[in-house]
Amino acid sequence: MEQIKNYIDGEFSETSETLDNFNPALGKVYSVQPKSGSMEAIAAVVSAKKAFTKWSATPLEKRAEWLHKIADKIEERIDEFAEAESTDVGKPLWLAKQMDISRSIHNFRFFATEIIHKKERSTTMSDGSVNYELRQPVGVAALITPWNLPLYLLSWKIAPALATGNTVVCKPSEITPMTAYLLSQVMHDLGLPKGVCNFVYGTGPDVGEALITHPAVSLISFTGGTATGSTIASKASAQFKKLSLELGGKNANIIFKDADLDKAVETSLKSSFLNQGEICLCGSRIFIQEDIFEDFKKKFVAKTKELIVGDPKDKNSFMGPLVSKEHFEKVKSCVELAKKDKGLVLAGDEDLNLPDHLKGGYFMRPTIIDELSDCSDLQQKEIFGPVVTLRSFKYPKDAVKWANTTPYGLSASIWTSDLKRAHKVAAQLDAGTVWVNTWLKRDLRMPFGGVKESGLGREGGEDSIKFFTESKTVCISLS
Repeated sequence: MEQIKNYIDGEFSETSETLDNFNPALGKVYSVQPKSGSMEAIAAVVSAKKAFTKWSATPLEKRAEWLHKIADKIEERIDEFAEAESTDVGKPLWLAKQMDISRSIHNFRFFATEIIHKKERSTTMSDGSVNYELRQPVGVAALITPWNLPLYLLSWKIAPALATGNTVVCKPSEITPMTAYLLSQVMHDLGLPKGVCNFVYGTGPDVGEALITHPAVSLISFTGGTATGSTIASKASAQFKKLSLELGGKNANIIFKDADLDKAVETSLKSSFLNQGEICLCGSRIFIQEDIFEDFKKKFVAKTKELIVGDPKDKNSFMGPLVSKEHFEKVKSCVELAKKDKGLVLAGDEDLNLPDHLKGGYFMRPTIIDELSDCSDLQQKEIFGPVVTLRSFKYPKDAVKWANTTPYGLSASIWTSDLKRAHKVAAQLDAGTVWVNTWLKRDLRMPFGGVKESGLGREGGEDSIKFFTESKTVCISLS
């Protein structure tokens, strides 16, 4: 059984206590990780603080070179990383390789280039003086990441943090720690300077709490649940730390009568059920204009029932298991609650027909529910699983109203051939990102984040550079 180890100050270390790491397809423990506490978290912060002076003074070109080296090494081991991500999360192997690991490689390369080509704000002249802006690294950054896209979201934070000259302490999810461990091996093998990037494994109360409250941690980037984000915000703000929160979503998918119906159905399958629906950007509420409601429903239900749920290693599997027993039970309970609310289950009750060796795994069929009222919990709360609801609307204003009637505001999708309507509706939606006739296309130069309970702040491209640096104005008198 593999033993995951902390990586602190350039050295791997174990703890006396460990946490089990499960393979969700089998429902069995396959590795163990450190059950770290405040001592390990503090040691990592001290190491990062010590390394900051030298790393922040490292030339931009050299820091960019390190990011390219990391990307190259991940690419050399892409099959190993994809296998680990698939085993840890339960997602299909093809998806882990195509989305998670490939995008992680791209994150490192993108920010390696971004930092070289970034442009400082233009100078100004006023009252006989020249003013210009410097952007300088903040210090020690705590990076806390979720279990659904482990390496991808970790690299999304590590790359800009290191590129801008910060040193970091990473706290990966204790549910899916394996690819973070592989990444620490890559950094160690490359000889990344000690303390520049540290990895500490454990629970939120044990490790996360120690990181967010440590006075030497100047910046916190968190992706995860809204409740946890609220706790972090209250504790971090008391110490005036820089904070970015990418939280939950209850995203709307609005399909107008003039949409390309077949394309809308095909893409909605992905936006509903890709990665077992365990993506914060999944469209879990689908609003369809009444003129095409029955046609969409018929095609969408039929296509959903054709999706293969099974062994993540099988290239034909569209979905694997949910990430853990606890999460599986939570999602299933949401479906049962929907039934009590008189929701009609259109898909999801079919037999899984799993082979014997997978019957202990946390598998469920993609589920579609119709005829739920707006006050149902399923319409308001994030489920984070392969469950979507359908609802018809007559007028665009109704679709917008219902789409905005949640505490969340992360993303939305619009399907229409009317460009004027697309612009108008996109502007009216409470969402950080709105896709039109597509889903999950990401230009890393654009800001990413949510509104309302979906988060605080923006990252991506120039926004990441700004978040991981502090602005300083320099004024020089010409007299």
